Amino acid sequence: MFLRKSLLRMACLLALSSPVWAAPAQSYDFGQPAAAAQATRSVEVVMGDMSFTPKAIDIKAGETIRFVLVNKGQLLHEFNLGDAAMHAKHQQEMLQMQQSGMLTPNGMKEMDHGSMAGMDHGMMKHDDPNSVLVEPGKTAELTWTFTKASSLEFACNIPGHYQAGMVGKLTVSQ
Repeated sequence: MFLRKSLLRMACLLALSSPVWAAPAQSYDFGQPAAAAQATRSVEVVMGDMSFTPKAIDIKAGETIRFVLVNKGQLLHEFNLGDAAMHAKHQQEMLQMQQSGMLTPNGMKEMDHGSMAGMDHGMMKHDDPNSVLVEPGKTAELTWTFTKASSLEFACNIPGHYQAGMVGKLTVSQ
């Protein structure tokens, strides 16, 4: 009995002292992240300031794509896979990050959560598996397995970028 209560107390303490993550483990009906070694092909996407090249990407269901993301712009940009509703929701999260000072025009800052009274600290990380931030002059990768036919978008959800045209069509066919 003593051992069981001690273990329960220890489990509670560990749970309370664990960091808060941005979101619970999320699943996506259009696919899941994959290791770069699993990629069946690579697609380079160049990020300019308020543009993507190419503007459209065609994929077959079952393909694993390694996106190579090259930011040739002067600003921080994001490459995020999803549908329009997902992007609208993520834009609100990104706006919160910008308003907190965590998201700057050129990068992300580590924030002192104690100084951010009243904010939802659970939203203060950018670690969604379907998204990557790329600083000016840098290159990053995102590898994704697309599991079913769908019409998606790849977008930059930094406040104002999507609205300025930084969005492309991603068509997954059978």
